[in-house]
Amino acid sequence: MTGYMLAPRLRSPKTEIFLMTDTLNIALAQLNPTLGNIERNLNLLRGARTKAQGSDLMVSGELMVSGYPPEDLVLKPAFLDAIEQQVRVFASETADSGPAVLIGTPWRESGNLYNAALLLVEGKIEATYYKHELPNYGVFDEKRVFSAGRDFQPMEFRGVKLGVMICEDMWRDKVSMGLASAGADLFVVLNGSPFDVEKKTARFDYASARTKETGLDLVYVNLVGGQDELVFDGDSFVMGDGGVFVHRACSWQDSVMETSWKLSKNRWCCKNSGETAQVGEIEEIYRAITLGLRDYVDKNDFPGVLIGLSGGIDSALSAAVAVDAIGPDRVHCVMMPSPYTSQESLDDAVEIADLLGCRLDSISIEPAMVAFEEMLKPSFEDQCSDTTEENIQSRSRGLSLMALSNKFGYMVLSTGNKSEMSVGYATLYGDMCGGYSVLKDIYKTTVFALSEWRNSNIPSGVLGPAGPVMGARVITKPPSAELKPDQKDEDSLPPYEELDDILHGLIEAELSATEIAATGHDAETVDKVWRMLDRAEYKRRQAPPGVKISSRAFGRDRRYPITNGFTGYKPKGNEL
Repeated sequence: MTGYMLAPRLRSPKTEIFLMTDTLNIALAQLNPTLGNIERNLNLLRGARTKAQGSDLMVSGELMVSGYPPEDLVLKPAFLDAIEQQVRVFASETADSGPAVLIGTPWRESGNLYNAALLLVEGKIEATYYKHELPNYGVFDEKRVFSAGRDFQPMEFRGVKLGVMICEDMWRDKVSMGLASAGADLFVVLNGSPFDVEKKTARFDYASARTKETGLDLVYVNLVGGQDELVFDGDSFVMGDGGVFVHRACSWQDSVMETSWKLSKNRWCCKNSGETAQVGEIEEIYRAITLGLRDYVDKNDFPGVLIGLSGGIDSALSAAVAVDAIGPDRVHCVMMPSPYTSQESLDDAVEIADLLGCRLDSISIEPAMVAFEEMLKPSFEDQCSDTTEENIQSRSRGLSLMALSNKFGYMVLSTGNKSEMSVGYATLYGDMCGGYSVLKDIYKTTVFALSEWRNSNIPSGVLGPAGPVMGARVITKPPSAELKPDQKDEDSLPPYEELDDILHGLIEAELSATEIAATGHDAETVDKVWRMLDRAEYKRRQAPPGVKISSRAFGRDRRYPITNGFTGYKPKGNEL
């Protein structure tokens, strides 16, 4: 039971004494919203509130009611009308004996639209807070649709002053210091913070800075789940004085974590339960792409996925992720051999499908190759064979997969990785065909690491097999597109370990060619990779979306012009 004591503070201009609590139970509702599905999202909150019946207050993530990021959907008045109507209904439900709720939602006031937190207490909207710091970089463009808040007033709940912040507000000391100066007793932060393997710890660093500079404990509630290219890992927590974790929820799954607080020596402190076990970086990436794919398929109501299974490592890993995400019965693999397909690849594809327990069909593309050769023969007269004929093979496969997709409704899952997409080592309307790509932001060297890890491990909650998901030869054999005799990727590209290091310098670090060459790479190779990266921009604009796991994913995160005459990257003289 929550205890109360008389407080000498006034709740309103009326002269009255109210009861202030000296203990408080706060539930952290880490949930997976579906963008635009207001009713479903509020029902998730209702279910979480039922689980949190022993708490005084339940806190959701950022924009939980609408889903995040809502983009231009919040420019539709009908959408905002529906949100406000259904939120008021939900608010009325808090008149029962259950906990009050602090929710994230778009909200209008005085002609402006805000990214808001609403405190729902005893059947009504008791207080509002509007996000101050609107991010406008990378995948974020909130300034385009939201107005910024200006008020640093804490929300008062049972005599406790909650310093409410929303996501980016925690990244700046301006908001936290303003709330602390206004008398906040503890911080409550609603978040929609996407997963980023390179900067995940940044949120912990910022939270730690806020607790250290103010001396106030902090509640952090993040979303979980996939939304188009973004994936949210959850990992909600309570952080105490000095930046110490007091509670930490499991990542990658819905949860309702209840925490107990007590006022002691004029400071609100949370009872310590310690951290939950955390996973390593490779497992984090694997869970991210699995959850991202599962939510993309399920939230868009696809019955399953189609994969061109070549016997190579990229399609093998894509198939494993798909089976783990949605189950083997919803994954249909198709081997599409040509005269250049090796027996090893045929055998490896069969083994992969057997290990995963999914369907595998074989459709030869040789008749299509012959048909195109005859059809184009008059136009190609006196021309030598080149990459044109290779691309016809790839496009014959893409056409076959799209025909199966049209006929049966399964979404084609493309299998290209970030290394290939960076340098344009992919065929438009061929292997780039698809509705989604789980490896779009995964470099080839990481593809190898993920495959080796999954062959020896199984993450919790997946639907795939506990044992290996591909044969050892799939991982060890030299990568090849098999579009001509004895072809190897390294005939056209630097070794992947070298290529990926150069690409990381060019893309994530935005280094110059000179700076990358100074780290030990051959200057001519760096120049070649840079030129390939620039020239392939038009292909990437036509690529399917895929899970973002890095700080600079292709798509909304990294935006370069297709028509681009800048050549200023070349150093003076003949250095490259």
